[in-house]
Amino acid sequence: MANTENTSISTTYTIGNDLEIKRMGYGAMRITGDGIWGPPKDKEEAIRVLKRTVELGINFIDTADSYGPDVSEELIAEALHPYPADLVIGTKGGFERSGPNQWTINCDPERLQNRLEGSLRRLKTDQIDLYQLHRIDPDVPFEDQMAFLQKIQEKGLVKHIGLSEVSVDDIKKAREYVDIVSVQNKYSVDYRKWEDELEYCLQNNIAFIPWNPINAGNVKSLDKLNQIAEKYDASAHQLALSWLLHRAPNILLIPGTSKVKHLEQNFRAAEISISEEDMAELDKIGKEK
Repeated sequence: MANTENTSISTTYTIGNDLEIKRMGYGAMRITGDGIWGPPKDKEEAIRVLKRTVELGINFIDTADSYGPDVSEELIAEALHPYPADLVIGTKGGFERSGPNQWTINCDPERLQNRLEGSLRRLKTDQIDLYQLHRIDPDVPFEDQMAFLQKIQEKGLVKHIGLSEVSVDDIKKAREYVDIVSVQNKYSVDYRKWEDELEYCLQNNIAFIPWNPINAGNVKSLDKLNQIAEKYDASAHQLALSWLLHRAPNILLIPGTSKVKHLEQNFRAAEISISEEDMAELDKIGKEK
């Protein structure tokens, strides 16, 4: 792969000042059925993906109680428990599922408590390393949602707390109640809505975990990505992942897949060293939109 006048990137990041993880992680949403509903079509391959994740040295897995629901967490435990000492598992709560591709926010504290207890059972652990509120529920008082997060952390059910799809104001408000160590927002080389949130997290030692790392429907950006990716003997998807690693040192990647082959392809994105010139070209993609 090309390696001329390259920018340097860090390979690890420490969450909450005590959990050092590799910045290339794995998102376990796709090891479920169509519409993120029910079991995977090929359970054996899903188990192989999880085992290969650890073999590659990945030590951060992101999941949620709503993936399946329950299925993703159950498979993680089946494949990997007892867990390697350095493996960090983050899960999320806050979505109710009624069918394939159906997602309803529900952060009623009693329901969150029941779902968290289920996550602990399914993951076969006494404490969740990183518990993320999947969304802030506009129909539940903000203070009640934060009080729930306070309570589960004080009880030791979760070690660290994160948020998802939140603004800077949301993060600031939440930090009045609990220590927020991660933010998981949609962000990619061609989707930059949350730039201010990324910068805020960077300045405040908060991990930023982008989901949907490439907008596949954006043909114009894909053309440019493909053009630059050829220089690095890489795919557009690999380049988009590498761009995120170069973009900021607090970005943690959680690309998801249900195939070992795709997992290995994603993992190789961490080997790409993008030149400063190409970083500048890629940066234009987001600014052109």
